[in-house]
Amino acid sequence: MSESTSGTRPTLEAVAERAGVSRATVSRVVNGGAGVREALVVKVRKAVEELGYIPNHAARTLVTRRNGAVAVIIAEPEFRIFSDPFFEQQVRGISRELTAHDAQLVLLWVEGPGDHERIARYLGGGHVDGALAFSLHNDDELPEIVRRVKVPTVFGGRPGWTGPENEPPVPYVDCDNRGGSRAAVRHLRALGRRKIAHITGPRDQTSALDRLDGYRDELPDAAPDLVAEGAFTEESGALAMAGLLRLHPDLDAVFAANDLMASGALRVLRAQGLRVPEDVALVGFDDMLPVAEATDPPLTTVRQDIEGMGRLMVRILMRTLDGEAAEPVITPTELVRRASA
Repeated sequence: MSESTSGTRPTLEAVAERAGVSRATVSRVVNGGAGVREALVVKVRKAVEELGYIPNHAARTLVTRRNGAVAVIIAEPEFRIFSDPFFEQQVRGISRELTAHDAQLVLLWVEGPGDHERIARYLGGGHVDGALAFSLHNDDELPEIVRRVKVPTVFGGRPGWTGPENEPPVPYVDCDNRGGSRAAVRHLRALGRRKIAHITGPRDQTSALDRLDGYRDELPDAAPDLVAEGAFTEESGALAMAGLLRLHPDLDAVFAANDLMASGALRVLRAQGLRVPEDVALVGFDDMLPVAEATDPPLTTVRQDIEGMGRLMVRILMRTLDGEAAEPVITPTELVRRASA
């Protein structure tokens, strides 16, 4: 139990006296330094707990040259971040892994072009040790900003931009979007479906382009107007589905590039009196349980480990901060069969 009171803040010297070690030893233990015997580490940690000692952040920064904070930058407006379960799951994974590394999460998002300068000033001000950035669009300024301010950064999603030739590839974490898309279309074909439409995400994002490529891998001769562009939102999926039905009222399957768009498509199909899966089979992508299991019927979809990818981004960043080389990571996907297809 802590012995500290609201009027007294335990000092490093008090911890050293309680543990029977030097002040320097206590400093190395509380700041994560190496070279201290395990028996002494145990003594120091016990003294820290008993006294309720809280390390001084400024002093710790001088020793470790770390702020203990990481910026999480989502290149989407606020309404998308708080309405899309994808971002909730990714940020949850990031937050849990940062907590395991005793680091704080600083959330930043992009409402408009003016926000890039604000983010550049913040990152360049030395407030964070590194950054995690995801949901970038191909014309996004963030890659150039982090390059300019020299903040170690790991990206979520395959980069769609070209960096200077003399610089190494940026580290990123993505799932096998193309392979997952191929699996979805193969499944629909195995069900005997012959007129399969695709609702893409925004085509300035690599995840949408990779999923479209997977669809085309399996259906190279599909009519171009069997592909409709969405925006990874439920409403955009509904609009795309309505347009596809006007052009192809006899289509018998749809692969949507995320679960939210699949949910919107399902709403339109039912409103037009079409049964799922009897008349039109439907497959999504992501396996976001609040969406996939809430639809009627439950959604067949391609699973990616969204929370796990957030955790992996943090681990790669921490290795980068320790001076280790970081390589891009592609995680596997899996088709999850439910009642919609």
